[in-house]
Amino acid sequence: MPKLLVLAALLGLAAPAHALSVRDMLGREVTLAAPPARIVSLVPSVTEILFALGAEDRLVGVTDFCDYPPAARRKPRVGGMLTPSLEVIAALRPDLVVATTEGNREETFAQLRRLGVPVYLVAAHHLADVWDAIARLGALTGREAAAGPLLAGLRARVRAVEQAVAPRPRPRVLYVLWPEPLIVPGRESLVTELIARAGGRSITAAEGSDYPRFGLEAAVARAPEVILLANHSASAGPIDRERWRGLTSVPAIRAGRLHAVDGDLLHRYGPRVVDGLERLARAIHPEAFR
Repeated sequence: MPKLLVLAALLGLAAPAHALSVRDMLGREVTLAAPPARIVSLVPSVTEILFALGAEDRLVGVTDFCDYPPAARRKPRVGGMLTPSLEVIAALRPDLVVATTEGNREETFAQLRRLGVPVYLVAAHHLADVWDAIARLGALTGREAAAGPLLAGLRARVRAVEQAVAPRPRPRVLYVLWPEPLIVPGRESLVTELIARAGGRSITAAEGSDYPRFGLEAAVARAPEVILLANHSASAGPIDRERWRGLTSVPAIRAGRLHAVDGDLLHRYGPRVVDGLERLARAIHPEAFR
């Protein structure tokens, strides 16, 4: 028997008599038999949101990259974001898989749909999208009452940062997402918006794609006054600062404004993105937070 048929039999899914229809963040219609009680998350941001909403009891599977909060590490693992195990997902009998087009593959979505597993897609390029994702997942899991106060608190913290940096000059900021090749945030990147809200001006904000490759010479020519190096995890090892410290013609280096930042806070679009914003603001405008 073909593998997909075996997995479909394992899932034991039947067409719902009274289906519930919702639209995901890409506008795709998703049909559910009922509000999902068993969710597999293929997105670390989604895993963090579900825990923050108090909906972790509905979370029956996560990826190997879903490492926050620490309790997420105790959830059943389905593999990586690019190649999750369909067999493991099927064995978990999910009502819904939450995924993203930015980190998961279309092939995975197609295979899950053939198995009859609904796939809800999320994406966030702006803070407004983060708020939308939290509200949508709150509604999907029946946690609207938790989503409201969570969102109110996050928005208040964003306003506090903006008010603190508003009267101050906006230094030129180089944010290094990856050092080799040099990858930076572009026009439609959430990080670009966060830098602006933190009181800086990203020198790569006009670049066309979300996270383009960029030339080191071009970065030096734009004379950044602050350089932020993203660290992605403890397992990735320490950031190599020495190659940057050698760029003594750059204003940021002359002023000693070379900082490491936690990439998990700034690249994931869960509630901790506001922690990342606050740390960005302190790095760009330390004088505003003494």
